[in-house]
Amino acid sequence: MGSLSTAASSGARLTLELWHPNCWTLEVTMGAPGGLLAHTVYNATDGRVKGHFTVYGSSIDEIESLIEETRASPLTESVVVMQRRTGYTDPGSLLGYATRELFVEYDPVNTISDALASRGFIQDGPVRVSDGIEHWSVFVSDTDRERLHERLDKVAETQDAEITVTKITTRTNASTSEPVRLSLLSPRQREVFELACEHGYYSWPREVTTRELAEKAGISKTTLLEHLRKSEAKLLGPAIERMSTRG
Repeated sequence: MGSLSTAASSGARLTLELWHPNCWTLEVTMGAPGGLLAHTVYNATDGRVKGHFTVYGSSIDEIESLIEETRASPLTESVVVMQRRTGYTDPGSLLGYATRELFVEYDPVNTISDALASRGFIQDGPVRVSDGIEHWSVFVSDTDRERLHERLDKVAETQDAEITVTKITTRTNASTSEPVRLSLLSPRQREVFELACEHGYYSWPREVTTRELAEKAGISKTTLLEHLRKSEAKLLGPAIERMSTRG
């Protein structure tokens, strides 16, 4: 893990347009006037995907319709409309839309975020979903464009996805290339989290056991899980905190 600081010193940001089958966000937004912002999505230890989303539209009726479509989708397991938190800057006020925040749980077999993460592409900002297309901003610690396209081709092949790169920006300064969400983690939490991504811990099915990952990190299994859970809580942010208070 000594190469972490070197990897963080250079990298690339990519903007992607993406479609993949059996995705509830794509299905509910297809032809809909509104859309979704996926803030944070991750595989939890209970085997389900947990995600914090903002649903937006030009009217209350539009967003209520999207929420009902989300609840009715056979691809979602749980949909909770969250209360606005004090001091929260509503993304809708910036976009000029009415909004609601959602906490959604669903099956990881129908996600593509793990496939991207397992190839080193880390979500770097909210994913916008509109008219059946996902718009991703991702960070990767590689600047070779040929290798980047090869890695994305592998994701597309394994997920039966369609991926279009609309922009690539390379950076060499760690302070400007570091993903905003990863900057929330302590150096040790980030090191363990990136090791987990590298070895497929967040893939489905997992490519490494907790014990094997702890051995690679040189720490106990208990310490490893503590680092990962704290990292996941920071990455998911206020959404998971509000859900925990709901029991």
